[in-house]
Amino acid sequence: MLLSELGNVSREVAATRSRLKKRALLAELLEGASVEDVRLAVSYLSGALPQGRIGLGPASVTRAFDLVQPESESESPSLTALDATFDRIAGVSGKGSKTAREQLFASVLSSADELDRGFLAGLVLGELRQGALEAILLESIADAAAVDDAALRRAAMLTADPAKVAAVAFEEGETGLARFRLTPLSPVRPMLAQPAETMDAALESIPDAAIEYKLDGARVQVHREGDDVRVFTRQLNDVTASVPEIVEAALALPVRSIVLDGEAIVLRADGRPQPFQVTMRRFGRRTSNDEIRASLPLSAFFFDCLYADGEELIDAPYRDRYGALRSLTPGDLRAPRIETGDPAEASRFLSRALDEGHEGVMVKAPDSLYAAGNRGADWLKVKNAHTLDLIVLAAEWGSGRRKGWLSNLHLGARDGDDVVMLGKTFKGLTDKTLKWQTEALLARESSRDEYTVHVRPELVVEIAVNDIQASPHYPAGMALRFARVKRYRDDKTAAEADTIDTVRKLFDQQNPQ
Repeated sequence: MLLSELGNVSREVAATRSRLKKRALLAELLEGASVEDVRLAVSYLSGALPQGRIGLGPASVTRAFDLVQPESESESPSLTALDATFDRIAGVSGKGSKTAREQLFASVLSSADELDRGFLAGLVLGELRQGALEAILLESIADAAAVDDAALRRAAMLTADPAKVAAVAFEEGETGLARFRLTPLSPVRPMLAQPAETMDAALESIPDAAIEYKLDGARVQVHREGDDVRVFTRQLNDVTASVPEIVEAALALPVRSIVLDGEAIVLRADGRPQPFQVTMRRFGRRTSNDEIRASLPLSAFFFDCLYADGEELIDAPYRDRYGALRSLTPGDLRAPRIETGDPAEASRFLSRALDEGHEGVMVKAPDSLYAAGNRGADWLKVKNAHTLDLIVLAAEWGSGRRKGWLSNLHLGARDGDDVVMLGKTFKGLTDKTLKWQTEALLARESSRDEYTVHVRPELVVEIAVNDIQASPHYPAGMALRFARVKRYRDDKTAAEADTIDTVRKLFDQQNPQ
């Protein structure tokens, strides 16, 4: 498969809104391809290099482009040739390595046409946006490999590498896919929750629920196999070296192997949580030391057990998974929790969580399965004020004291592969946030006019709203009312932002017919 073939399909996928057409385009590209080409194509379409980061930042990519001459265009390289060059770039080290990497990348750019050069730049910088959400890509792989959708989704759920799953599907079919299992030290995508407007609404959906504190920390997945412990983030990044307290807690458990799901959070001396940004300071460091541990002590609170001493629990109901968690972990390592169907008791528990400084509570169905990577209705989150994780589409230049800063944000929710605008806000922004957001948005600028800078839809911001109101001014017929910024969600990608369906459900709840 040639880079030009892949690039053309990527651009066609980005240009269409039709899910079926996207699926057909991707399936046609993969059908009949070699297993190696499938592996590389899926990796690239997912926006990732098999080699990971290869030492090329924005400045290096710009310098590499400066080394390319228009007349140097030649036949498009194959994906395998491209992969070999990326291997060489990743392997460069020592004195002069930066220049050597730039020259190697310039040679790749020289063999591509102008459009494919943009594709390559986005790929190596981790900023490729071609409109193929993972769900569509998985459907396309199933079509092209002639395997069952459900079998492919399950295999993908249990690995962080869709390219590996695709290669197995093409080479071994459903027999190969059946071998994918939850294995300690190999992360799986976390299960996500949907919002509920009120506690009463949550209990109406899930009677006799398990209810636990919703902590405003960093999601962690902790794996242990013998004396080896790995800690992964929501994005499946390995942060083991940054969180020695969690490693020590895992090693103290009376097991040989275990996989736990939970939250890590920095608490104050009185036990109340520090702001989310304070907790994230621990995760912004490659390693930890005694001084950091003393000033920002990290605590772990687990709420699920997916594997224990050879027993795979991911397919067991939540009540069984929690039973395993309770038997293997001490109480101070578990999030506070009750089981009840009584709205009054549940509301008191929510009030207690809020009084202690936490976000709210999670309401879970005892018989629910762990839907890795999915935002299912079996887990509901109830907060004091409703919040939405929205995508920043643009920002307007401020005036008065905010002159020179990008201030008024244009906000949208996901609608399939598109983003639908819901409103604007400039409220809740501190001077520090204004400065940071101006730099971050300008780095993602796609176009501008006299007043507004439009940006690539990449940044996710948590927005608190009083309610959702009807509005003829926005495409979805809805708008945010009294929206204000709570924080930027640097732990979330745009693909994890809230959908227009979530917003519409809130609107319907607030405006019953």
